[in-house]
Amino acid sequence: MVQSSTRQAPHAVRRLAGDHELPGRHRARSGADGRRDLPPVPASLMRVTVLVPAHNEEDQIAETLISLQRQQRRPNRVIVIADNCTDATERIARAHGAEVIRTVGNRHKKAGALNQVLEVLLPHLGPLHAVLVMDADSALDPGFIHHAISRLATGRLAAVGGTFTGKPGGGMVGMFQRNEYARYARDVRRLQGRALVLTGTATLFRALALKEVVRARRSGRLPGDHHVYDVRVLTEDNELTLALLHLKFRILCPAECTLTTEVMETWRDLFKQRLRWKRGALENLADYGWTPVTLPYWGRQLLSLLGIIVIFAYLGSTAWSITVAGGVEVQPLWLAVTLLFVVERIVTVRSRGVRHMAIAGLLFVEMIFDVFLQITQAKAFWDAAWRRERKW
Repeated sequence: MVQSSTRQAPHAVRRLAGDHELPGRHRARSGADGRRDLPPVPASLMRVTVLVPAHNEEDQIAETLISLQRQQRRPNRVIVIADNCTDATERIARAHGAEVIRTVGNRHKKAGALNQVLEVLLPHLGPLHAVLVMDADSALDPGFIHHAISRLATGRLAAVGGTFTGKPGGGMVGMFQRNEYARYARDVRRLQGRALVLTGTATLFRALALKEVVRARRSGRLPGDHHVYDVRVLTEDNELTLALLHLKFRILCPAECTLTTEVMETWRDLFKQRLRWKRGALENLADYGWTPVTLPYWGRQLLSLLGIIVIFAYLGSTAWSITVAGGVEVQPLWLAVTLLFVVERIVTVRSRGVRHMAIAGLLFVEMIFDVFLQITQAKAFWDAAWRRERKW
C-alpha cells in the first residue's frame, strides 16, 4: 500500500498519475467478432489503481480497505475520494494506508467525485494500467483483483465486474435483498458472466477503455459531458456500461470475482434506492435510443411492464374472488402461475441453504417483496413518462 496522505483535488492529483505510463496513443482494434480488442499485456506488469468515492462512510471504509489489503494480487495504489465528508472517513482511510483526495465544489455526488480525480489521473495512464472503482460500503473477496487482472490482460475485455452478496443486517428487508443478490449471481453464472450491467459495487476497467469513452463523449459519439461518468444521470454505472458496449468493447462478470456489499435496512431506503436504479435505467435507454446494443435492455423493460400487469391481475383476481364469491376460486391458469412462482423462488436461492429455500417456498413471504419491486417499477415508469425531476 502507498503511504498515507491527504491532498486536495484536482490540483494535487497530477502527482498521483503513476510512473509506468507508456508513450504514444494506443487505440483499440477490431477482433474477429466485430468487437474491439485492447493491447494484450503481461498480467504481472499491470498496475492497479483503486478509486473509492466516499461520503461519510466511517462505519464501512475500514472493512473496504482491509479487503484490499487482503487481496491475493494487491493493488499498486488506493485512493479514497473524500466527497464532502463531515465524519471520520478521512482519518480512518489514512490509518489504513490509503491516499485521501478531497473533492472541491462537487455537486454531482459519486460521478462528480470520480470525474474530478479521473480527469487528471487518466491522461497519464497507458496499456499497463487498470482502474478499479468500488463503493465504500463493499468488501472484495481475496481473489477479486487477481482473477479480474488475468481476464483484462488478454486484451479481450475492457472491464470486469463482480457479483455480490449482501452483508448481514436489515431484518426481513435485508433477507429479501440477500436472496435477490443470490438470484442475480446465479443468473450471471448461468450466462457465463455475460451481465448487462457493470455495477458500482466493484468494477475493474482498462484505462485505455476509459480514455476512449472520454474521446467519444468529446466527439459527440456518446451522450454526456467530456468526462468518464455522465453526471446528468441517476445511474452512472449503468450508463457507463452502455457507453462501453456502444464503443464495441466487451465486458464480463466472471464467477471468480465476488464481493459483499451493504444492504438497505429499511423499506423507505430500499424504495429510494430501487426507484433510482429503475428510473435511471429507463432514462439511460432514452438517452441512447433504439440501437442493437439497447435492444436486450428494452426487452427487459417490456418484461418488467408485463410483470406489473401480471402481478396486479393476479392480486386483483384474488381480491375479486374473496369479495364477490366469498372465497378464493382456484383457476388453472393462476394455479399454474402460483406453482411456477414458488418453484422459481425456491430453486434460485439454493446457494443460501435449506433454511432460506424453505422461507422462499412460502408464497406470501416472497410475494411481499415481489409486489414491492413491481410498485417501485411502476413508479419509475410513471415518473419517467411525466418527466418528473430527477432526484438522488
